[in-house]
Amino acid sequence: MKNDTIAAISTALGQGAISIIRMSGPDALNIIKKVFLGRDLANVNSHTIHYGKIHDQTQILDEVLVSVFKAPKTFTKEDIVEINTHGGVFVAQKVLETLLKNGARIAENGEFTERAYLNGRIDLTQAESVMDMIEARSNLSLALANKGLEGKLYQLILRLREQLLTIIATIEVNIDYPEYDDVEQLTTAVLLPKSKALLEEVVELLKTADTGQVIKEGVKTAIIGRPNVGKSSLLNALLNEEKAIVTEYQGTTRDIVEGTISIGGIILHLIDTAGIRESDDVIEKIGIDKAKAVINEAELILYVLNNNEPLTEEDCQLLDLTEHKKRLVIINKIDLESKINRTFDNSVAISALNRTNIDLLEQHLQQLILKSAPFTTHQVYLSNARHIGLMTQVKSYLEDAIHTASNHYPVDMVEIDLKMAWESLGEIIGDTKDSALLDALFSQFCLGK
Repeated sequence: MKNDTIAAISTALGQGAISIIRMSGPDALNIIKKVFLGRDLANVNSHTIHYGKIHDQTQILDEVLVSVFKAPKTFTKEDIVEINTHGGVFVAQKVLETLLKNGARIAENGEFTERAYLNGRIDLTQAESVMDMIEARSNLSLALANKGLEGKLYQLILRLREQLLTIIATIEVNIDYPEYDDVEQLTTAVLLPKSKALLEEVVELLKTADTGQVIKEGVKTAIIGRPNVGKSSLLNALLNEEKAIVTEYQGTTRDIVEGTISIGGIILHLIDTAGIRESDDVIEKIGIDKAKAVINEAELILYVLNNNEPLTEEDCQLLDLTEHKKRLVIINKIDLESKINRTFDNSVAISALNRTNIDLLEQHLQQLILKSAPFTTHQVYLSNARHIGLMTQVKSYLEDAIHTASNHYPVDMVEIDLKMAWESLGEIIGDTKDSALLDALFSQFCLGK
């Protein structure tokens, strides 16, 4: 536990209506009492706000509103003071300096949230959900962060750990008092069915990982095709802005052009690549090489064809190259005569230049992205790479325990794998003494959060 008092500016630095300086710790009320002209804030009710002025012994710094939150019913479970100043960089910095001179310490990144975790206010998954909420860029990612903040994943992990602990306790009793249980009966009646039931739950939870990560991180989406099929026009139509240069000449796009959109709550990181063809132009060849690298890294391919041209050998090569990728074929320029003599299972016809069927394209994209596992409000999702990695470990340990039990090895060997699974679940919710892990996690937070 940390027993000092920390302070930081919690709003973004810059000019605005207000700035908020937050302070948390056992000495927060004493420090504010030294610099606040107004009521004695040490004797006011908790969760109240008070008008006054902040001074640094030599001058008045600002008229302020000070909110007082007394432990333990606060975010950190410590006394918290929040000072609302006028929104200027200089005045906020001066108020913060005054607090530091009177006994506070500058907070480290994420230290307020870390204290909430260390003091038992939230678990580690909820702490990570705070950052997810800050970084949310769509309704779905916000809903996902809120589910984490509500503790849904924490409750599920606790239940799995309790079930594992029951199995482990049964094994311990058998080891200590072998006369009470027949080993064969213990294996078939307790270890195998309960371990298999746990494994099924873990597998089902891991199935949500793809959807969870898509909602949280978005989808890296490459727009590819031969030159002059309308890739840049498509990017502009989806972004609803003229981001990419569009001309009638082939090879106009020579480098990667990027943009981000939200479709049905899913973030798409769009990358408009150079048209892929054989070229002797040195600069264009560099762009084509970059485009091929993007195809390998992309999670979704938007393959654009020109409706007014028959398929070429280059088209067929690109179709083969992306055959095993998640792909949507976009037949562009439907305002012109169709010369394509082939149909595609997963395709949509549009005119990017005229914005025709762009809404239909967006519907296809949403269905394609969430096809395997649509988002539902009652489901608990894994979206954090750390959680997914640890849950994958849990799955492996349970599989090993089932294999060991099925082959009639001693039950204490089964117990080793079950304990490892229990510990990995504990790491997800923060039941760990790994300070390096905590330092790494909370260092990713912004200052003052």
